[in-house]
Amino acid sequence: MGDAEAPIDFIYAIDDDPRGMNAQFVGAPMTAMFSAQMLEPLIFQSTDFAFSPALAESWELSDDALTLSFQLREGVTWHDGTPFTADDVKFNFDEIVPLSSFGAEIGERLESVEVTSETTVVIHMSEPYGPILQTVAAQFMVPKHVYEGTDYVTNPANMAPIGTGPLMFDSYDSGEQIVLLRNPDYWGGDVSVDRVIFPIMGDATSRTEALFAGEVDQAVIGIAHQPRVQEDPDFALLETFGYPQDIAMMFNGKSPELEDPAVRQAVFSAIDRQEIAETVLHGLGQPANGFFPEALDWAVSPNVDFSEDFPRDVDAINAALDAAGATTGPDGSRFALDLRYTSERTDTAAMAELARSMLADVGITVNLVGSSATVFTESVYTTSDFDIAFLPATVGSDPSVGITRWYTCNSEKQASANPSQICDEQIDAAAETALTMTGQDERGAAFIDLQDRAEELMIYAPLVWFNGQFPVANTSRWQGLEDGSVMSNRLPWETMTRARG
Repeated sequence: MGDAEAPIDFIYAIDDDPRGMNAQFVGAPMTAMFSAQMLEPLIFQSTDFAFSPALAESWELSDDALTLSFQLREGVTWHDGTPFTADDVKFNFDEIVPLSSFGAEIGERLESVEVTSETTVVIHMSEPYGPILQTVAAQFMVPKHVYEGTDYVTNPANMAPIGTGPLMFDSYDSGEQIVLLRNPDYWGGDVSVDRVIFPIMGDATSRTEALFAGEVDQAVIGIAHQPRVQEDPDFALLETFGYPQDIAMMFNGKSPELEDPAVRQAVFSAIDRQEIAETVLHGLGQPANGFFPEALDWAVSPNVDFSEDFPRDVDAINAALDAAGATTGPDGSRFALDLRYTSERTDTAAMAELARSMLADVGITVNLVGSSATVFTESVYTTSDFDIAFLPATVGSDPSVGITRWYTCNSEKQASANPSQICDEQIDAAAETALTMTGQDERGAAFIDLQDRAEELMIYAPLVWFNGQFPVANTSRWQGLEDGSVMSNRLPWETMTRARG
């Protein structure tokens, strides 16, 4: 579409240089965003968890969940014109998928990959893996002819991807901009832009003003500016751009003040989740009422209801703390807690301030400890130097991939996993069942067991659900962006339309 004289540009302002553009090797949100425009999986999964055909037109999982067959789409080419083939798929599952953070679980169970025809690939597993389709949907295919025989992780194509997606890599000027071009041969249909320019704008105010001035079409806008977005009909928050996110409250179960689950439950009850959603998120989030978001209705426990189980009843909370032996001292305080959060995030910083006031109502003193993400990671996961912590996290494509890691045993103290230092056999068994069963009913029952036990332990609990990136689009220039896409992080290039020239 468009012509050489008047190219149709889409301008998407970003805040920093990406760490990479191939999400198979770099687990960062911006990397996933760039990958989603240029690279593709075999199966698309939307942010409401629906599957649809991508590079595979169809797929079939055997009754014993040990064989997964793909019928590949014909006539697809890589951006350099080379045909996409079954050999590419076999190469990816043999060589690339096991190196991916999300693909490693498949790699551990992968027995063999068989090409049975020019368009058919069969994956043989040694044991069932519950979220196999969701994990396949998170694997971006890369071209065998570009990666074979190279160091996969350092291959230059990781910063200049050659994929099959609607956009193609053009140029990258560090600190300045990244440019992607329309794929004229995209199998999915005509792409509505000729060129996508990503200016790198580190200053949040400049980025925001550029969006409102009509100089850019899309940008991530801080929470403080969202009321302005809501008031202006020419701008829209893209709430379906990524999977649901939460900001959660994490507990150190080995802190002397928090060893008793009853105390942890009382501390959680003292946080007014409704006020946080309204005050900090300006109504753009929902107070969490359970451990899983409503969109995962098949896995949500009917036995967990935060509003009923953990109401902010100050008298009842005080009584529970007294009963647990956490009595008030001469200074009027029961005990003091260090609350850690990343200071770069204005939303978690504001929530921490509110939490300090809320916990003071029940005689708990809070020391706020804001820090860089690096210091936060070291203090929370490695040295366990915290009492409570606030952290944003994404739900991910499946509970086994994105949620259960916050509850299962993490004796090795890995980052972005359960920091409580508490290991529980019931939770671990439920999580393992969900991994090894493939039927949704059986997996759902296992997740219910996990949530029911998580409520008793109270080591990690969402405070609010929200779209954590807050991408905003100028709808006076482009329409259809808020309708969502077939996959997380991708813009709907084939269906969006330019509102005016």
